[in-house]
Amino acid sequence: MSIARETYHHGDLRRALLEAGLELAQEGGPDAVVLREATRRVGVSANAAYRHFLDRDALLDDVVSLAQARAADVIEQAIAEVDGDGEPAALARARFRAVGVGYLRFALTEPGLFRTAFAVPTDLSRSAASAAAGAGGRTPFQLLSDQLDAMLATGALPPSEREGAELLAWSAVHGLAMLALEGPLRDLPRHAIDELAPRLVRMVDLGLGVV
Repeated sequence: MSIARETYHHGDLRRALLEAGLELAQEGGPDAVVLREATRRVGVSANAAYRHFLDRDALLDDVVSLAQARAADVIEQAIAEVDGDGEPAALARARFRAVGVGYLRFALTEPGLFRTAFAVPTDLSRSAASAAAGAGGRTPFQLLSDQLDAMLATGALPPSEREGAELLAWSAVHGLAMLALEGPLRDLPRHAIDELAPRLVRMVDLGLGVV
């Protein structure tokens, strides 16, 4: 019996299919997440897979959440890299900027997962879903919100600018990511985008009304 079938025998087929789906997304983005290919990689029949996922869209939906969780892990790592010393408002701003840097880092290092996480049509209902949370228990959207709340609490963000700030910041950083992956900036070397990232998040920071 194959390893994949042993995994299924022990009741882990759903997890095995999700891991296969995540692997497919990493290799080719959301379009590559096909249930039949996932079952082939796991080594089970399509009928066995249908007990866990009604169709390809059902598998993709869960893979999207897992891809967002991977993004959250990268963003949390970027936040953790911020020097914890200094004045509270400055620290809150630095961590806010780190969210954007982490988001772009994820986009450039894991383009397939990035497209799967953030280019599949969905709505904001996933923004607080536990399945889309990283190891720290927060989703990418929650991590962004957390830092904006910290900026507000420390006086780094005017109260008048707090509402909707997540959407503005997210839109700006996502725009650069897509330009670098699929648009006219795709031929720029990686180091050029890496150099643009902190400048972009600084502009977003200042654009939110920070003085």
